[in-house]
Amino acid sequence: MPTCFDTALDHLAAAIEAVRPDAVLAVGEAGGRAGLSVERVAINLDDARIADNAGRQPLDRAVVAGAPDAYFATLPAKAMVAAIRAAGLEGSVSYSAGTFVCNHVFFGLRHLAETRHPAMRCGFVHVPWMPEQAPADAPAMSSDAVARGLAAALAAIGAGACEPAVSEGRLW
Repeated sequence: MPTCFDTALDHLAAAIEAVRPDAVLAVGEAGGRAGLSVERVAINLDDARIADNAGRQPLDRAVVAGAPDAYFATLPAKAMVAAIRAAGLEGSVSYSAGTFVCNHVFFGLRHLAETRHPAMRCGFVHVPWMPEQAPADAPAMSSDAVARGLAAALAAIGAGACEPAVSEGRLW
């Protein structure tokens, strides 16, 4: 899917229509984070501090006009983090998917579920830079480790894991 505000949601909607999944876990990159961050909240705001890959930089614009201010993930974020940690990797619950294209996709995904696919569960995970992308001394994770973490998160979803009653989360 392109990292572009104007086209990402069209690609997402087309893929969902083609596959009709029970659950969708979208993935994006968040440089500077040390582990996988399972997002719990998507906000209805595009406010890009940098331009997307098409050169667009929306400021203070709704992702979906007239939609709610925010949506929560419908996947078990805390259980997914527990599974990531059980795989020996760093993971955390995040309460801010930002205001760039990742949040745009997450909010659009949740809105699509609310309005057209109410049985579809969905969420979003941010992954860190790979070592070859990261500046010196910045946190990073190998692509193999990211794949293991995502597999653990997906296994928790597939197993129907329930949210553990633990305090989790941070704002980025």
